[in-house]
This record gives sequence, C-alpha cells and structure tokens, in this order.
Amino acid sequence: MILEFLAIQVQLWELSLAAVVMAEETQMFEQDIVVVGAGIAGLSTALGLHRLGIQSVVLESSDSLRMTGFALTMWRNAWRALDALGIGHILRNKSVQIQGFNFLPMNSNQPTSDQSDIKSPDQEIRCVKRRDLLDTLSKELPEGTIRYSSRIISIEQSGSHKLVHLADGSIFRTKVLIGCDGINSMVAKWLGLQSPVSAGRAAIRGFVDYFNGGHGFEPKFHGFFGGGVRYGFIPCDEKSIYWFCTFTPSLFEYDENDGDPVKMKQFVMKNILNVPKRASDIVERTKLDSISCAQLKLRSPWNILVGNLSRNGVCVAGDALHPMTPDIGQGGCSALEDSIVLARCLGQAALVRDETRLERGVQKYAEERRWRSFCLISAAYVVGMLQESNNKAVTWLRKMVVSRYTGAALLRISEFDFGKLSVS
Repeated sequence: MILEFLAIQVQLWELSLAAVVMAEETQMFEQDIVVVGAGIAGLSTALGLHRLGIQSVVLESSDSLRMTGFALTMWRNAWRALDALGIGHILRNKSVQIQGFNFLPMNSNQPTSDQSDIKSPDQEIRCVKRRDLLDTLSKELPEGTIRYSSRIISIEQSGSHKLVHLADGSIFRTKVLIGCDGINSMVAKWLGLQSPVSAGRAAIRGFVDYFNGGHGFEPKFHGFFGGGVRYGFIPCDEKSIYWFCTFTPSLFEYDENDGDPVKMKQFVMKNILNVPKRASDIVERTKLDSISCAQLKLRSPWNILVGNLSRNGVCVAGDALHPMTPDIGQGGCSALEDSIVLARCLGQAALVRDETRLERGVQKYAEERRWRSFCLISAAYVVGMLQESNNKAVTWLRKMVVSRYTGAALLRISEFDFGKLSVS
C-alpha cells in the first residue's frame, strides 16, 4: 500500500512538473488586432491600418511570402485603393496601362463587335505581377508586422477576446481577428460560413517572359471565347505576358488535379488551334515551371447574404470572404477594396471611448461589404458561363449581344465607390 501511494505521488509530481514546464514554454502575446494570412488582403489591411496609425500583426503560416499565381488584372477600383495605401506610383512604374479590349470568337480570326479602346484616362487597367504587389505591400509595413511560420491550429473565445493558438505553442490574445487566410479559411469556418463550392470549371494559367526584343503585342486585353473554353492574355509590361485558359473539365474529360505541366500545355494548345498563331505562340513558349492549374470555386452568393460575416470582433476579407471565379478580374481588386473599408471602419471605431467599439467597427465593415460581395460573385459566375458555353442559344446571345458590351460592363463593375482611407 505504501509503495502504491508513493507511486501515485510520484506520478502526480511528474504531471505537475510537466504542467509547469508547459506553462513556461507557452508564450502569450497581447495584440488588439491580429490578421491571419500575408496575401493581398492581409498585407493591404495591415498597411491600411498602419496608414491610420493603428498597429496590427500578420500571422503567416509559411516561412516567407507566398508567390502562388503569376499576375493580376488591376482595374480602376484597385488603383484607387493602391493610391490610398500610398503605393500606386510604385506599381505603375512596373506595368503598362491597358488601352482597350480585343474580344474574338474562339473559332474565327475575325473580330466580333467588341474591339474597343479605352478613351477615358480615368479608366486605368494594368496587369501587375503578383510578386511585385506583395513585395511592395510588405516593404511598406513596419518591421516585425509579419510573423512568419505562424500556423493557426485553433481559435478560442475568451470573454471579449479571442485566443489564437499557433502550432509552435504560442497564443495571441486579441480583440479583433481578421481572417485573410484564403479560400479554405479557418477563420471563415469559425464564423460558421459554408465551405466554397466548385464552379464546375478549372483554370490553367501561365506567365511568359520575352527577353529578346519584347513581345510586340498592343497593351490590350485579348480574349477568345466559346466552345467550352475561354482563353485570354494581357501584357504586364513590354517583355512579359500573363495568360489564362478556363474550361469545364467534364466536357473535355480532363483531370484538373493532374499537376503535370506538360499535359496542361498540351491541353491548352489543342483547344486554341483556331486563334491567331501569334496568340497561341504565347502558350507554346511558356516554360513548364510557369504553368499551373486550379479548380475554380466560389462561395454561395446566398451564404454571403444570410451568413455571419462577423461575430464577436471576428471577420474575413479577400478570398476568405468572397471567393469567386476569375471571369470579371475582380478577385484581387475586391480584396483591396476590403482592406480600405475595413481599415476605415476600425479607424473610426478606435476614436470612440467604448469597450465594444472595435467589435462594432468590424460589424460595420461586414455590412458594408455584404451586398458588394454578393454582386461580384454572382456577376463573375454568370459572365463565365456566358463566355464559355457551347450551347447554340447562348453562343448566339454571346455573339450578338454579350460580346458588344463585355468591356463596358467590366469597366462599370470597377466604378464602385468604396470610400476613402480616412477617419474624418
């Protein structure tokens, strides 16, 4: 009996010692605003807050900036946001301004009715390399704002605060938690938002550099639609081009999960045989390490309308809020919109002497972005369906009506006024 008693006491002592050691090893950090994810939405939100004199920390799971993807089409709304953040001039020096649209049917070299120029100087469109955008955003942030190798494993409510548990055992205690952690957002799941659904389509994307003499293409948005495929390209500068090919895998018996870049390249080349030779040569000369394929997903628009976009000081932005198909080119642009609205709402809330002020600021942001997010997701899905469909009725509608107004419609979407980065 005595031996058993001593053994139990030793076990209890060992457990107590382990608890003490664990407590000593666990680091608890206090931070009013924590941003999850160092992508476009996360970095621009942190920079917007910084411009208003508000400190935040960005938790990034990888050990450096993630450069997945090659480039983004930045429309007028994006440039307004970038100017508000104070970095528009930097990125303009690294890109060319797009002068118009050149949309053609996939099965003909003759242009349809939309071969138009952009006449207004205010309608600024440029294709920006993703690396340039992320590098510029990160360099404008104070040193130490981004904490790399910080993978979140759980989120816990603790009174009016949130406890963000990291894989390394450390914990961030925060009043506001902003999920900018992409399409598979853990923060969105914590809010109770439904998982994004498949659009039934996939996208193969590529990027090519012309080191000798440049590519020679006009600075226009070039697109070829129909036959179940949508192919397009846009110059980033005089020596580089970003291209894409979206399609419905089930119609072509294509496995979008096959990561073989050789097969991706062969698939695109096979389905753009009828485009001008110069246009198909872009894909032909693309290096295999500059091609990728991804299944297209979107959040249900109805989930945006009725779901919890914020709760107890927690919200989401960018792809974590409104994942959409790329057919209107507003994924990155709308993420920048989010950052300005969110920073402004939190900046205005910070001026109020109230314990729940930041939570109310988050709620205001969520309501401001609800309808805009719904409209963008819905518009992108419909535009993609119309442009790719091989249905005879839809094909006639696309040639006779839709193609005439595609460029103008995309410009109107970018006209949205999301306000200024100001607390006044």
